[in-house]
Amino acid sequence: MKNAHANSDAIARKLMDSLVVEQRVLGAVTPSAKVTFLGKEFDTPIMAGALSHLKGGMAGYAAGAHRAGAVACIGMGDIETLAGCLDTGASVLKVIKPYADREEIFSRIRFAEAHGALAVGLDGGHAIKSESPAFDTIAGCPMKLPTLEEMKEYIASTRLPFFLKDILSVRDAVLAKEIGAAGVIIGHHHDLMHWATPPVYLLREIRRAVGEDFILIADGGIEDGFDAFKALALGADMVCTGRALMEPYAKDGAEGVAGTLRTMTDELLSMMYRTCAADVKGIDPSVIHEAWWL
Repeated sequence: MKNAHANSDAIARKLMDSLVVEQRVLGAVTPSAKVTFLGKEFDTPIMAGALSHLKGGMAGYAAGAHRAGAVACIGMGDIETLAGCLDTGASVLKVIKPYADREEIFSRIRFAEAHGALAVGLDGGHAIKSESPAFDTIAGCPMKLPTLEEMKEYIASTRLPFFLKDILSVRDAVLAKEIGAAGVIIGHHHDLMHWATPPVYLLREIRRAVGEDFILIADGGIEDGFDAFKALALGADMVCTGRALMEPYAKDGAEGVAGTLRTMTDELLSMMYRTCAADVKGIDPSVIHEAWWL
């Protein structure tokens, strides 16, 4: 029977809420949230997270991110779903499930590259069931954890930047860099792994291990722009938010996604102004403190 305290989302939320920020306003200038990611400029470092099977379709979700000047991460879906997202003009990072049938992975990589995706990624950790050593079946599709050699083949098969998702240790981040990934998406996939280390807890250590030339995207538990600020301060280059966009998308479609991302970016900018950060790269990690008394 699952321990009620084992919920990784709750553990991550508790840590995020224990992080407080010191104010540094003297000499502050109006900040900018614009970032350059994979050679393109975006209005915000807050990305639409890799959701799947949304009611209303994935194209509207991608379109909302595009309207907000944000990257759209797209999760599980067929080639037609990906095509619909790309047709919106969105800058899409396509995250591919670890299908047991390797051609399902290669075909999505080929299509993404041929049709103008920004990048691709592999959601490796989703292969294993939460409470069993067996590989999972998702939406009727059998999954399998790729070997390191298979991951190298996927990365080498495309000219697109390749990200490994659900990385949650220094060890795996370093391995991802060694096998040629452009970066990693740090997270635990919505409590898929119980008792998981919170992503923000690992950011500083991972950044020290991989250096500045490897992209770190924080995923999981980013509910507003204040959370985004904390993750960026601790070493992330970009952050993903997914669940915070689900209700706005269900209610208001693409504009719900765009409006929420704009609001989160304004919250981020407010924190940047109050901590004397002129741009995202200028956010000083020393403004973050863990409030042990909370």
